[in-house]
Amino acid sequence: MAETHLTPRHIPDRLEGRSARLLKSWESLLLVVACLIFLGNSLASPYFLDPWNLSDATFNFTEKAMIAFAMALVIISGEIDLSVASIIALASTAMGYAVQLGFDTPALVVIGLSVGLLCGAINGLLITGLGLPSIVVTIGTMSLFRGLSFIILGDQAFTGYPDSFSWFGQGYVWWVFSFEFTLFVSLAVVYGVVLHKTNFGRAVYAIGNNQTAALFSGIRVARIKFILFLLTGLMAGLASICLTSRLGSTRPSIALGWELEVVTMVVLGGVNILGGSGTIPGVVLAALIMGMVTFGFGLLNVPGIVMSIFIGLLLISVIALPILWRRARQRLAH
Repeated sequence: MAETHLTPRHIPDRLEGRSARLLKSWESLLLVVACLIFLGNSLASPYFLDPWNLSDATFNFTEKAMIAFAMALVIISGEIDLSVASIIALASTAMGYAVQLGFDTPALVVIGLSVGLLCGAINGLLITGLGLPSIVVTIGTMSLFRGLSFIILGDQAFTGYPDSFSWFGQGYVWWVFSFEFTLFVSLAVVYGVVLHKTNFGRAVYAIGNNQTAALFSGIRVARIKFILFLLTGLMAGLASICLTSRLGSTRPSIALGWELEVVTMVVLGGVNILGGSGTIPGVVLAALIMGMVTFGFGLLNVPGIVMSIFIGLLLISVIALPILWRRARQRLAH
């Protein structure tokens, strides 16, 4: 009788605990918010639910989300990279210069990715090699990379990209599913597996929680951080290819201010700005939310400056609210 009584109780309790944690998670809240924004947009504009309009809405976040996946790992490790938008500009400038020299699409893709990797390597070497703070280094390289683009281009623009190059930013894989959205989904799966299912991901969490303890436990902290900055550079190079392809031209002001939106996307996704926690599903949901909000504002003809104000307030809110919530709980406990 004892065995019959205890066995049925053990499993439901465990399942109930998992369900409760899931319902209380940040990702669950983001999912509810995403559904409410989707409903609000569909009521606000009769054009929102058109499949092609929804497809166009994905262009508001896919390129930024590519960088956000890598940025999430960097922030979880306790670092930050504020140079990603400037890397996009420099990679785009390099591709535009190559077009003037007669290079074709395959070479342009290699150049864009290579410039991104090189910029990421510069950041990684300065941070892991010299031990400089990542926020200081990447603020410096943010100005450096963008400045190089302005020196090369001035107030001019590079145009004349091959027709085949436009597919990366304007092409569709099947029906309304663009290449960019397909790439976004694929990268979400890859980064989700890397962060949540591999030893590399566990090492990233360990470094973010306690770098000294991670070092003494045998984790090669400097090497992992260098790889993370290589990844952000590579993703910025990839985003530069897609963005340049979609716009069909290169200007030194391309992707201006994107670093703020990428960081907001990551923090809104539940990644602790101080490091040590966060998930890729949360970043995916945050990307969808920001994309739908941007597209909804566009359908309602809301000025772009309002969106900039919204992004700034959102970043402050998602950082401040957990702190205020913890303080309120501590006061109530006492």
